[in-house]
Amino acid sequence: MSKLDSWIDNKIIQNAFIWFVLFLILAATIQADDSILVSFYIILLLAPTVYINNLYILPFLRKKFPVFISLFLLNTTVFTIISVFIIKSSLGQTLELSMFVNFFGILLLALAFASAMKIARDSFVLRQQEKEAELKLLKAQLNPHFLFNTLNNLYGLSVVKSDKLPNLMLKLSDLLRYSLYETKETYVPLEKELSYLKNYMDLEKIRLEDKTEIVFENRVSDSTIKIAPMLLIVFVENAFKHLDIDHERSQVYVAVSAKDGQLVFKSHNTFNMNAKQNDHYLEKGRSGIGLQNVKKRLALMYPNKHQLSILETGGRYEVELILDL
Repeated sequence: MSKLDSWIDNKIIQNAFIWFVLFLILAATIQADDSILVSFYIILLLAPTVYINNLYILPFLRKKFPVFISLFLLNTTVFTIISVFIIKSSLGQTLELSMFVNFFGILLLALAFASAMKIARDSFVLRQQEKEAELKLLKAQLNPHFLFNTLNNLYGLSVVKSDKLPNLMLKLSDLLRYSLYETKETYVPLEKELSYLKNYMDLEKIRLEDKTEIVFENRVSDSTIKIAPMLLIVFVENAFKHLDIDHERSQVYVAVSAKDGQLVFKSHNTFNMNAKQNDHYLEKGRSGIGLQNVKKRLALMYPNKHQLSILETGGRYEVELILDL
């Protein structure tokens, strides 16, 4: 990013530029001998009400519209009264009703303009974040390392003419089809996401043979539930990546349930302490998407509607994700 781009993206510079332009407009349009001073006072008086509106009142627009309207009008009225009395005291002007009406109109227009800009900017930033998350999701959809190992294992089964081969080939086909073609929607049926997890774990069983106890429990019976695609796979990938296969009680356990409008995902796995290099080594999953990107996607798609817990306890890692659907 160039220095000019960093300046353009700087919120402080953006705000200072907008206030400067507004000051020039006011100074050019206000018909008074002291128009510069009046314009300066107006800017000083407008700024608090605008920032109170944008930071504390505007969030109610989508949550509770009547509350937003009430607070919006209260904010405008209070600062109109305060502003008129300050201007009267400072400039020695006679207090008239027209001053209240004019300044109320100015505040109303300023707040409407500021709100529109804030909504537009937040919408733009949200779309950019969603595109970034989608790009990372696309990069994570096909894992060459996993695919290479799976194909090698399937080749080994073909050499010995194993009866397991046709079924496992179908699982691999379903897994690739889902990850490449069926994850373009914002939300997908949960049953497809769970089928993807099961196919992934079945294919991992080929690699691990009988070295690990692998358990997948699907406790979801409602086929109408939808979820953001490829959201749970990172936790499952991490479970296998950091699995201690030399442990005599090596285990990967995954369970998904849905009840009372909540989806609960749980997983745990034994882990290899020798592979632990630092406190943040879990932040990168095998897929490359990593836990950090999952957290971003959760914040974007389930704001204030999710709880994620990742713990290291008793020689294993435990993950619990609760989504309000």
